[in-house]
Amino acid sequence: MVILAAVAIWYLGTAINKTTNTISNALSPLQHANDALGTQVADFLHPTPTIIPDPITIIHEVRSLARLETIQYSVEQVISAESNQGTFGWLFGQKMLFVAHGIVIAGIDMQKISPTDMRLEGNVLHVKLPEAEIFIATLDNEKSYVYDYERGVFSPVDPNLETTVRQAAEARIYQAAIDDGALENAQRNAESFLDRFFRALGYLDVIFE
Repeated sequence: MVILAAVAIWYLGTAINKTTNTISNALSPLQHANDALGTQVADFLHPTPTIIPDPITIIHEVRSLARLETIQYSVEQVISAESNQGTFGWLFGQKMLFVAHGIVIAGIDMQKISPTDMRLEGNVLHVKLPEAEIFIATLDNEKSYVYDYERGVFSPVDPNLETTVRQAAEARIYQAAIDDGALENAQRNAESFLDRFFRALGYLDVIFE
């Protein structure tokens, strides 16, 4: 009886395993189909953008440059902006503290020198240089950032606030370089560089007018 019971249990277990394997094999295609469908749905809901560049490139303008850059400033400014401040500022106001890092480059534009601006008297070269100018005054976006931003309970986010602050920061950085004598320093550096350059060409003396 014990042997018969053992044989019956073994036979029953074998039959159950075969049935389970059969069901698993039957459901396997359905599981794969379900996984594939889930992937398609995920791709539909979160598609990967396809970048298709326009094969036509339009170049609007090409200009030859002969700029002699003679000085560069690295400027940091802290800009604060606020709106709707007052009694109900905590409800409708906004405040932003922006740390701006900017670069200012100045020099002279050599294209503005004409043949009449240079004359030779004996071994002395007289040169009339154009006035120095600011070529670049821009923010370094990698280093500039919003340090703090607060808005009232009912104040909507102003998407133009940071843009306005950045424009004000560029203007402040430009003015800071001007106030520090950027144009005068650029002019002086240009004269020093060109003096060595012309002397290397064989002129005994150079006078800038």
